[in-house]
Amino acid sequence: MNYILFDGTVRNALLPFTFTRPVADIRIGILTIREKWEKYLGTTTTTLTEEYLSEKFPMVEMAENVMINAKFLPNDVLAEMVMNLEPDQFILKGEEVVAFYTKDTQEEIDFDKYEIVEYEDDCLTVEHTWDIFAKNDAALREDFDLVTDGRHSQPIPKSVNVIAPENIFIEEGAKLEFVTLNASTGPIYIGKNAEIMEGSVIRGPFALCEGAQVKLATKVYGATTIGPECRVGGEVNNIVMFGYSNKGHDGFLGNAVLGEWCNIGADSNNSNLKNNYEAVKLWSYETGGFEPTGLQFCGLMMGDHSKCGINTMFNTGTVVGVSSNIFGSGFPRNFIPSFSWGGASGFTTYITKKAFETARIVMSRRHVEFTEQDAKILEHVFEETKKWRKE
Repeated sequence: MNYILFDGTVRNALLPFTFTRPVADIRIGILTIREKWEKYLGTTTTTLTEEYLSEKFPMVEMAENVMINAKFLPNDVLAEMVMNLEPDQFILKGEEVVAFYTKDTQEEIDFDKYEIVEYEDDCLTVEHTWDIFAKNDAALREDFDLVTDGRHSQPIPKSVNVIAPENIFIEEGAKLEFVTLNASTGPIYIGKNAEIMEGSVIRGPFALCEGAQVKLATKVYGATTIGPECRVGGEVNNIVMFGYSNKGHDGFLGNAVLGEWCNIGADSNNSNLKNNYEAVKLWSYETGGFEPTGLQFCGLMMGDHSKCGINTMFNTGTVVGVSSNIFGSGFPRNFIPSFSWGGASGFTTYITKKAFETARIVMSRRHVEFTEQDAKILEHVFEETKKWRKE
C-alpha cells in the first residue's frame, strides 16, 4: 500500500517549524513523526504539504493511497486500523479525520460517500508548537519501547554511575565514561556514534540521537531529546532539538524547541517561568497575536537556521522565526520574525544573500550541502514573512 502523510489543519499552528518542513518531519520523542509511522507500517511514506516544500518533500501518488493526518502519532491500535482500511473508508477521532483510503485524486474526495471507522482510544497528537516539549515525555517513552523492542543494548561502561540500568539502551559506537545516568524517572536512549563526555549528569527520560554529543559536565533534566548531530552543554530541562543544532556552552535552556542548524551562544539563557507565575502566552502565526498556552513553564521556540550571540537573554515564551540572528544586551522582544538581525535595541532585515552564505558554511562543517532546494524554500519564507518585519 502507498501511504502519504498530509499536514492537515495544524500546519500554521506549528510555525515557525513548518516553514521549512512538513508536519511529518517534526521530531518528538526519539523519532520524527514520519519515522514513527514508517516503523509501524513497515514501509516508506511520502508527503502532501505546501507547494513550495514539495520539491524537497515530494508526494508519490498511486492509483490507491492511504492518506494519514501527520498530527496523529501512531500506536499499535491506530497503526493496525490504518493498515486494515478498505477503499472509501476513513478513520475518525472526534471530529478529525485520522486517515482515509482513496482511489480518487486529492481534488475529488467527498467524505459523505465514505464509511466511517471510529477511533476512540487515546493517542498523542502534535497540534501546537509547545506540544513538542510538553508531550515529549510520553512520546519518548513510546519511542523507546518501539526502537528497542527485541533488541539488546551495548553494555554500560563500568565507569558510568547508573540508576535503573534496565531502562537504558546504548547503540553501537556510542561513547560514554564517568557520567551519571538516572533512568529511574524515565528511559535513556543513547544513539549510534553519540557521545556523552565526562562529568555529565542525565536524568531520564532522555534521548541522544545518532552522532549527537553531550559536552563536559552537562546537566540534563528530562524529558529531553537531542536530535542527530546536535551538541548540548550547560543546563537543559525538557527541551527538543530537531537536528544539527548547537547549544554547546554554559547557560540554561528549558521547556524549549530548537529546529535545525540553530546555534545558542555561550552563557545565553532563556526564562521558562514568569515572575508572577502566570500561564505563558506565545506568539501565534495564525492569529497574529499572543495566545495562551495554558502552561506555567514555556521557554523558547526557535526556527531553523536562527542563532544568538553570547550572553543573549530570552524572555519567557519567546518565538524566533527562521534564519534570524540575535545579539547584544537586554531582552529582545517575545516575537522575532524570520530573517531579523539585531537585538533589544532593534532589528534590521537579514538579507538572504548573507543568510545563505552563513548557511553554506555552517552546513558544510557537518558535511551537508546547502542545496538550491534549500535556498528556494528559504527565499519563499523570506517573502512570506515580510509582513512581520519592519523593513
